[in-house]
Amino acid sequence: MRIETAVNLRAWNTFGLPAIAQTLIHLDEEADVRRVVDHPEFGRAPKFVLGGGSNIVLARDVSAVVLKVAIGGIRLLETRSDAFIVEAGAGVPWHELVAWTIDQGLPGLENLALIPGTAGAAPVQNIGAYGLELQDRFESLDGVDLVTGRGFTLDGRLCRFGYRDSVFKHELAGKSVITRVRLRLPRPWRPELGYLDLQRRIEETGLTAPDARQIFDWVCQIRRAKLPDPAVIGNAGSFFKNPVVTPEQCRDIIARDPHVVHYPMDDGSFKLAAGWLIDACGWKGKTVGGAGVYEKQALVLVNRGDARGAEVITLARAIQESVYGRFGIRLEPEPVVVG
Repeated sequence: MRIETAVNLRAWNTFGLPAIAQTLIHLDEEADVRRVVDHPEFGRAPKFVLGGGSNIVLARDVSAVVLKVAIGGIRLLETRSDAFIVEAGAGVPWHELVAWTIDQGLPGLENLALIPGTAGAAPVQNIGAYGLELQDRFESLDGVDLVTGRGFTLDGRLCRFGYRDSVFKHELAGKSVITRVRLRLPRPWRPELGYLDLQRRIEETGLTAPDARQIFDWVCQIRRAKLPDPAVIGNAGSFFKNPVVTPEQCRDIIARDPHVVHYPMDDGSFKLAAGWLIDACGWKGKTVGGAGVYEKQALVLVNRGDARGAEVITLARAIQESVYGRFGIRLEPEPVVVG
């Protein structure tokens, strides 16, 4: 078990926000979690589980024991008649996992390429992009209870997935560590091409039947064109969830703003593009202290170079108030505020 003290977490979060962790423990294997639970000093202490740091806003120094999940390994666990089952350690970078499946001829995750974070964090957030969500490819996961030290396995039903949501944001928040994730890649493979940006690529290239590698490349190109690289400009990706409204609410907003970007949902509700709402309120490119709204995509808040967590939070709240004042819609942040 590797233990560090007084660690600046600036390098451990993609926003690049400064915060000191009094204690940081690296979890390189499942057994390390049980060592933490049994530890005379750390066993009963409050804990914060850190994956890739791509979905957090560090508001202040972290007094809880930070558990940095670094469990590695990817393998094809099982080949079934209807699916390939792939298993990954929770510390594997998500994009590395997606690229590995494509290289191995195991399609199914290509729409989720280039999403930051780790495999273990993916179920927590129920990550999604370009017409696909993690729950669509989820098989099960293993974890360890931080109170008892006992291992457990959860399937999709027990994970209680929702839109960028799961049981790990509620009952199990701070009470468990995910150690391994298993994904179900359907056979035969069918491409997911319903997303508008992918349809445009088909029209531009004339490739009406792209393979998984081509979709993977398209998604990477689209994301790189729209979203800043955290290694260059600190950010946490999409900062707000796309709000879901009733048909009546949607009609009311369209009556006032006919150009609002909206998508029908299977249950009859409508999903509104949060980035469009923010842009319509004039926030694109604006700055508060060291935090700003990305010039190419209003849904992304960025670190101009020396931002602190409090500035990011102030900017986010100002945007929320602005959107609510104009549209009557309350935007919900995707990242977790720590501290």
